[in-house]
Amino acid sequence: MATNTKTDAVAPAVPGTASNFLRDKIVEDLKTKKYGDAVIQTRFPPEPNGYLHIGHAKAICLDFGLADEFAGRTNLRFDDTNPEKEEQEYVDSIMADVRWLGFEWDGLYYASDYFDQLYEWAIKLIKDGKAYVDDLTADEIREYRGTLTESGRESPYRNRTVEENLDLFTRMAKGEFPDGSRVLRAKIDMASPNMNMRDPVMYRILHASHHRTGDKWCIYPMYDYAHGQSDSIERVTHSMCTLEFTDHQPLYRWYIEQLGIFPSQQIEFDRLNLTYTLLSKRRLLQLVNEGHVRGWDDPRMPTICGIRRRGYTPEAIRNFVWAVGVSRTNGIVDLAMLEHFVREDLNKRAPRAMAVLRPLKVVIDNYPEGQVEELDAINNPEDPSAGTRKVPFSRELYIEQDDFREVPPPKYFRLSPGREVRLRYAYIVKCTNVVKDEKTGEVVEVHITYDPETRSGSASANRKVKSTIHWVSAAHAVNAEVRLYDTLFSKEDPSQVEAGKDFTSNLNPNSLEMVSDAKLEPSLASAVPGSRCQFERLGYFCVDPDSVAGKSVFNRTVALKDTWAKIVSKAGS
Repeated sequence: MATNTKTDAVAPAVPGTASNFLRDKIVEDLKTKKYGDAVIQTRFPPEPNGYLHIGHAKAICLDFGLADEFAGRTNLRFDDTNPEKEEQEYVDSIMADVRWLGFEWDGLYYASDYFDQLYEWAIKLIKDGKAYVDDLTADEIREYRGTLTESGRESPYRNRTVEENLDLFTRMAKGEFPDGSRVLRAKIDMASPNMNMRDPVMYRILHASHHRTGDKWCIYPMYDYAHGQSDSIERVTHSMCTLEFTDHQPLYRWYIEQLGIFPSQQIEFDRLNLTYTLLSKRRLLQLVNEGHVRGWDDPRMPTICGIRRRGYTPEAIRNFVWAVGVSRTNGIVDLAMLEHFVREDLNKRAPRAMAVLRPLKVVIDNYPEGQVEELDAINNPEDPSAGTRKVPFSRELYIEQDDFREVPPPKYFRLSPGREVRLRYAYIVKCTNVVKDEKTGEVVEVHITYDPETRSGSASANRKVKSTIHWVSAAHAVNAEVRLYDTLFSKEDPSQVEAGKDFTSNLNPNSLEMVSDAKLEPSLASAVPGSRCQFERLGYFCVDPDSVAGKSVFNRTVALKDTWAKIVSKAGS
């Protein structure tokens, strides 16, 4: 058992959002002194059998955020009752994810800390005639349990004597029986309309080494038995779970009542579900194992380490969670809403830079050869304190291929023969000529002239043109690889599949586009992994850990277009 002194939280208390029933419940319990003068105590109890995803982020924000709001405490407790699937790697990643989101736990615990106490409580239930050892197989137990419309049948071993049950259970703990040969079950009600109350299994035999207790135990408690008692030991006042545990709540209370221990209470709220996203550990593991993604931290993955690598900010995640709120019914949230909060946060904090992803060379014929100007560029128009930077300007530039059309379509106002545009922070230029590849006929170089009287910021720079485009000086450009990410799935509900296929048939073949020869302004040469910026006119990007000296790799976090904000604006008009 370990504790960790809580430092000043990075994350704020719950912002001024509309009231929700979880908060209302806490307010009511404080008012009625349900727990006397005890502080509000919550817990985040992940199983260390995989990496956390955006759905877990909602639970983390609720557990920690609500406790912070009411000057309470939150424990991080690992539900490590299944040694065959749990690893220290997952423990470490979960701790890193919680801290990245901006929270710090008051106590660090493991369900395995309580194995001795849980065993003693199991002995008590046996002595009280509330638990028995069952020799039925797993399949037989399922058969005897009945259905939603038919009552279950009592096991032929249900009425063993207390002495026999104590003998068998202690021998189970000593390792005298093989895996699966016996279980300990609670003796409740095989006719209960709630299937969870039909003599649920408390312990199973499992000869497996545990990542913390080693080979001390060969019986392990089931989640439903360990969870509520662990809450009680930690004196958790508000145990918040997702809605699939609603039917488990009577069992949660039954164990606590039978044992006469601290009356923790379970409260359920809706899971976070997103369009174009799957939040199933099993399916995410399949994506990793089958090589559909590059690992748990692939920026297309909904894992917290994945979205962190993509460039999402913890502030954006927290703001998103509070905006989504909580409900007593499951629904689905548009992915565009999450992207809106990421975009909104990055707009405030991300410095600007110019980058050309698909370069087209431009030559300014009337610009002096060898001359280089240092132009002032604004780092962030949303943050005056961010100041300005110097951007080199020279005779040869790169612009985006999409910013030039030899034969412009209707309403195309960017560069084309005979048309003027402004170069960002620089001059108004006019296209005079093009050079084409002799074989393909493609334009490979554009020749322009500039008006030296139109430099941005000068007194005479008030002449208007219909378009402004970005650029990078060819002589000073930094080469980079840019990875353009889209949704991992092409279908809004990826779980809906055609007969005979699985969810991987809905994978988006265009979820990743690699741009190998992007040209960036020189200010980005020193960008470090994890740093974020806005490529002007293109979107928000983050430096990937794959970057090496002389070749940076940038991930597109999110594009500039905000469809969710437009939907909200239209709905309110």
